Amino acid sequence: MATKKVPLRMCIGCREMKPKAELYRVVKTPDGNIVIDKTNKLSGRGAYICKCGDCLKKAEKTNALAHTFSIALDKQIYSQLAKECENS
Repeated sequence: MATKKVPLRMCIGCREMKPKAELYRVVKTPDGNIVIDKTNKLSGRGAYICKCGDCLKKAEKTNALAHTFSIALDKQIYSQLAKECENS
């Protein structure tokens, strides 16, 4: 029997392809809000970031989420991601 294919996604911090389960998903919902998708099932434009602090710092420094979603972002989404990294 063939092995099941593991879905890969690119981290916006380190730009490496990693298994989807090892990444956080950040979503721009259809109404324009930016939220952390813990279920990986919310509709909207998604971006993935590693669960380590280094990638989060790189993404914040380069303002990667704002570029991905083509909107201006406040820093609170990065602080929410930092809290998630601490909890996991």
